[in-house]
Amino acid sequence: MKKIYYRSIDFTKVDTLVYHLPDGPTLSVELEGLEDFIDFDTEIGDICDTSDIDGVVHFFPKGNA
Repeated sequence: MKKIYYRSIDFTKVDTLVYHLPDGPTLSVELEGLEDFIDFDTEIGDICDTSDIDGVVHFFPKGNA
């Protein structure tokens, strides 16, 4: 089953976005001031929102999820 939309993420709780690239490497981005530029609705992949616990959102693009 394909997800059409994600639950909205409260970016006031997010400090870091971890983008899991294919073949294992990750890209970590501090979100201070970048919240308005991120739109998960247009991305294809899976999201793991642990912002309530540690302030991090993990994004796994399609093909790497």
